[in-house]
Amino acid sequence: MTKLAIAIDLHRCIGCNTCVLACKMQNNVPDGMLWNRVLTENCDIYDGAEGTYPNLTRTYLPLACQHCENAACQRVCPTGATYKDDKGRIEIDYDKCIGCRMCMAACPYNARVFNWNEPVRSTGFDYGDARVPVRAKGVMEKCTLCKERTDAGEEPRCVQCCPTDARIFGDLDDPNSEASVAIREHGGYVLLEDKGTRPQVHYFES
Repeated sequence: MTKLAIAIDLHRCIGCNTCVLACKMQNNVPDGMLWNRVLTENCDIYDGAEGTYPNLTRTYLPLACQHCENAACQRVCPTGATYKDDKGRIEIDYDKCIGCRMCMAACPYNARVFNWNEPVRSTGFDYGDARVPVRAKGVMEKCTLCKERTDAGEEPRCVQCCPTDARIFGDLDDPNSEASVAIREHGGYVLLEDKGTRPQVHYFES
């Protein structure tokens, strides 16, 4: 079995958004849409801070599809467009997606975006990895764990580009993978564990 996943070291994350832009460029994500985000925790604005000056703190939470073992999005999809592949990734078959947005409503992580209009790119042309399918109006989009790259044995682009090495890619079914070792050594946790979705993205602080 294979269970590809990412472990994220929150102590190393500096909120630079390199992962956000790398994901957008790699996957030809249209203007106004993001598959990967970095939230400022406990703030209603980006790059805000907690507390009262001068006693301020700021922490970041990178957030994308959690590639859950027990994925709520997969259970509610009426056409089978959302599926879990043999490498443990939650993927979307764009040809089967009817744009009902049931998966978007079911996801507790708000990790999907929807093509309401014809995709617009400020470049005026497609960009990124030519292996990535171009999505049409009316389908769901989300992190694919860089399927095209990971199928070829490469790291997801967000992992490759992180300047502080806050992201670690690996197979959770392999106890010796870098991700498994990091989670084991630092006591990683998952988001919204009480939802029972069993996310494969883990967070920890080194």
